[in-house]
Amino acid sequence: MTSKSMDKIMALAKRRGFIYQASEIYGGLNGFWDYGPLGAQLKKNLRDAWWQDVVLLPCGGAPGPNGEPVRVVPLDSTIIQHPKVWEASGHVAGFSDPMVDCRETKARYRFDHLFVFVPADGDRKGKPLFAYQPGTASEAKQQKKAEKAFGETKSVALASVPRDDWTHLLAPEAEKVGSLTEPRAFNLMFKTYVGATATEEDVAYLRPETAQGIFVQFKNVVDTTRVRVPFGIAQTGKAFRNEVTPRNFTFRSREFEQMEIEFFCHESEAADWYKFWRDTRVAWWKSLGLAGENLQLREHDRDELAHYAKNGAGTSDIEYRFPFTAPGFGELEGIAHRSNFDLSQHQTHARTNLEYFDSERGELLPNGSRKGEKYLPHVIEPSAGLDRGVLAVLCEAFTEDPSRPSPELLKFHPRLAPIKGAVFPLVNKDGMPEMSAKLHAELVKRFFRTGAIEHDAKQAIGRRYARMDEAGCPYCFTIDGDTAASQSVTVRDRDTGGQERIAIDRVSDWLAERLSAP
Repeated sequence: MTSKSMDKIMALAKRRGFIYQASEIYGGLNGFWDYGPLGAQLKKNLRDAWWQDVVLLPCGGAPGPNGEPVRVVPLDSTIIQHPKVWEASGHVAGFSDPMVDCRETKARYRFDHLFVFVPADGDRKGKPLFAYQPGTASEAKQQKKAEKAFGETKSVALASVPRDDWTHLLAPEAEKVGSLTEPRAFNLMFKTYVGATATEEDVAYLRPETAQGIFVQFKNVVDTTRVRVPFGIAQTGKAFRNEVTPRNFTFRSREFEQMEIEFFCHESEAADWYKFWRDTRVAWWKSLGLAGENLQLREHDRDELAHYAKNGAGTSDIEYRFPFTAPGFGELEGIAHRSNFDLSQHQTHARTNLEYFDSERGELLPNGSRKGEKYLPHVIEPSAGLDRGVLAVLCEAFTEDPSRPSPELLKFHPRLAPIKGAVFPLVNKDGMPEMSAKLHAELVKRFFRTGAIEHDAKQAIGRRYARMDEAGCPYCFTIDGDTAASQSVTVRDRDTGGQERIAIDRVSDWLAERLSAP
């Protein structure tokens, strides 16, 4: 496994206009990020790829486990829902994290994210124990202190340390022991108010997930379309969680975007659909370049399951090895059998019948038809983080090659690359700029829906190649001194640096073939 520097990836992302700190000129706002010109297009390309492969042509046209085409319809629900939606879903009462505060530094930490370095032999010798957050500067700092105090150490979760020993704990960044408070629950939803003269009776929340908007519109979708179970409802959109400790660049943010499918099926078919979506979603990420040792599928243990999945067919995470999680992994997408928990909750709280009538099930009647069956469908939920997806794609694409004019390049899958191609005149004279401008205009007309086509006549050709390598542009087309006579151009491949000549009237089709290739 080759390690990559997260600092270098973040520096390149800022330098080339992929991701900026939100409100940077005012000192930034922790947990919020803006996407620059290249980042916005990269994010759009990943979102579009998901939309095309989930909604427009689900699973590439492959049949589902029932042997029929997979059916998924789109939805775009609001960020602010009726507050009772979140009561029914359990978010108001239970969407909280246990937190501990440091009385000395005033820092706040997720209780389940704190670990402690303790002596390997268990003999504390009257010395303090050293708490830290994995993946932060406190880890190395506290480990060094612990090794100096104990020699050989081991790491344990803070939750496993007896409360009596907390008086001997040295919190991250603290100077004195015993500064951590008891864990307390903090609700993670952003509160707002609806109405110009709103009072506490008009409290609403920014949605912490997009899923509930799908569940509360399930009946409307069934009643106003011709979809039949099994089918899915898909949407992308912003969600908000008031994370106490946002960190690791865009991995854990307070404002983020999700790509979610809620797939409705009969309970008897849920296990088959769960396996289908689990395997399909892993294959999708691999098709976009996240193949190899940095991607894994991890099934949840029984004690990890969420309340809605306790009796389900399973829950699994598609995980990526980010530089800040290495050698471990971070969640990229979750696939869960949510049973019929959500529809059941909304049916109860809204006092509205959400049962689905399936005319193709039930007792066989004398005339050969079925009696039909009413039931609340079970749900398989593949839920992906769009921002985490962009971050994984950036990390996977980041490559260092000291032999190149720019030692850093981004090897994006062509489908995701924000710049699909670049056209250069070798020199800014002898009719080359005019020929390159004409070719550029032709390519822009054909490929504007999927990304930019650059045109650059400045600097040495090597520097222009280097700029495109850093931006992740897969192909550069150069008009040179031979173009006018031979009616051909030089094509340079980003990944190999290799060059070949092709006819100038073939460039558009040549690029299209490579952008559509798997």
